[in-house]
Formats: sequence, structure tokens, C-alpha cells
Amino acid sequence: MLTLLASSVFAELPSPSFNTLSLGPVTLRLYGLCIALGVIAAVVISSKRWEARGGNPDDIGTIALWAVPAGVIGARVYHVATDWKTYRGDWPAAFNITNGGLGIPGGILFGVIAGLIVVKKKGLPAAPLLDVVAPAIPVAQAIGRLGNWFNQELYGRPTTLPWGLKIDRAVDVNGVPFAAGTLFHPTFLYEALWSLGIAGLLVLIDRTRKLRPGELFAGYVLGYGIGRLWVEDLRIDKASLIWGVRVNLWMSGILILGSLIYIIISRRRPAPAVPREHEAETDDELAQDEAAAEIAAEETAEKVEIGAEIIEAADEADAIEDAEGAPGV
Repeated sequence: MLTLLASSVFAELPSPSFNTLSLGPVTLRLYGLCIALGVIAAVVISSKRWEARGGNPDDIGTIALWAVPAGVIGARVYHVATDWKTYRGDWPAAFNITNGGLGIPGGILFGVIAGLIVVKKKGLPAAPLLDVVAPAIPVAQAIGRLGNWFNQELYGRPTTLPWGLKIDRAVDVNGVPFAAGTLFHPTFLYEALWSLGIAGLLVLIDRTRKLRPGELFAGYVLGYGIGRLWVEDLRIDKASLIWGVRVNLWMSGILILGSLIYIIISRRRPAPAVPREHEAETDDELAQDEAAAEIAAEETAEKVEIGAEIIEAADEADAIEDAEGAPGV
């Protein structure tokens, strides 16, 4: 009985039969709800990280107020630009994001640009803030990917793995339905787990304090590009091609190359100056400080000794004067 139950539970990963949630007169699209929850999580994480570095947590909220809408617009623009054939003959559908269709590369680009504009106007340090949000963005992506699960989209090619995803109306790139009972790679889940792994790794790397400003964010871009490279290769949904290769594969390669170039250039530059009060002292500097302290102590001791001699001489002079002026007995 237990064997039968286990086989039925792990034989497949089911897909939800609904993608909306009704709360009285209000109907929520779960795709949009997952994205909103991801954004909230990213803002909370970033605020706490920025506050831990001595910043004002309200700065993150101000930046998010502009960066998030810009990111959503950029994500939709990227999706439509790379899959424009999907909307031929029905261009109004290009503005409907409730059914999915947000490209993360476009969201990152537009969101970062908008955020940097706000940062510049407020006079905040750009690179440290990028490093602060670096682990928060993949957490938001992981939560947002659950929306693809509710929409039964972004699945991969057929698989016989125990965690194969069940899709109600799966079709290939030519629109031909798959055979009943066919299961698929849950690429949305792969990307979500990969994103959480990136977030955890970035936090651990950040604790070493060995990276220069901006390098942690470059590490996020690098990790995302690598993950998207292999996840995208599993997908079978329609996509625009360049020389027979999916556009998102090209974009992943560009992200990987760009982040590596940034890190290499950053490492070749002189290390940024650190304020003296925060700079770690070398052994030579410590020895010099100790020698200076010993000299200062010796000088202080000499001054104290001289002062004591002066006081003693003054006391003797006063005693002699008092003796000479005293009346005879």
C-alpha cells in the first residue's frame, strides 16, 4: 500500500487547474500575485541589507518605487521584441501581461537603469547598492516563477523523470498536441531552485568581504546567465531564433561574457581607497605603531620625571626662604 502511494505521489508533478484567486468581488491573477510577492520579498531583503551597512532602509523603497514599474515594462518589451511573431494579427495582446510573458533580461536592464537614475539624484553610492540588491533579485525571480506553474507555461521537453510535470494541453512548437500522459521538464522549477541557490551563494561570498564594489552584482548576472543557458536549452515553447539558436540562449551568452569582462576589469584596477579608520593594518604598520607608542611613553615618562624634579626644587627653595625669614628663638 505504501509503495503504491509513493509511486502515485512521485510519479509526476501536477499542474494547478486554476490560475486565479477570488476574494469576494476581487479576482487575483496568481501570475501577477507571485510577481508582486517576489517584489515585496526583494524590497524587504534589500532594505535589511542596506540598513546593516549603515544606510537608510527607506532608500530601497524609494528606488523600488521607480525601478519596479520600469522593470515590468522592460520585461514586457523584451518579451514582445524577442517573440513578436506570437502577436502578429493580435497586437493588443502584447499589452496583456496577465497571461505571462515577461523577459527577465529586459526587466533587469530597465529596472537597473531606473534605479541608477534615482540613486544619482539622491546622491547615493551606486555600486554598493547594486551589491545590496544582488541576492534579493534572484529570490524575487524564484517566487515569480511560480506564476508560470499556475499558467502551465515555460515547461521543457518530455521526460520520464519522477518529477516530470503534467501539462493539461501541451503542444509542440508546431502546435501538435503531445500524447496523453506525456510529462515534461519543470523548467520553471529548475530556474526557481537555481535562483535560490544563487541568492544563498552570493550571501556567503558577500560575507567574506573580499569583493570590490559592484562585483557581487556582476556575480549575480553571471550566475543567472549560466542557469538560464541550460534551462533555456530544455524549453520547447515557441521562440524567436537567430541562426537557428533561441534568442535567450544568445542573451545568456552575452550576460555571461559581460559579467566576466566586468569582473576582470575590476580586478585589474587599483584597489579602491579605504578610509583609514576602516583599513586593516599590516604587520609593518602595527610594528611602527608599537614603536611610536613606546617612544611616546618614554617621552612622557621623561617629562613627568623632569616635572617632579622642578616641583621638588621649588619646594626646597620655599623651605629655605621660610627658614631664613623665621624669627629667632
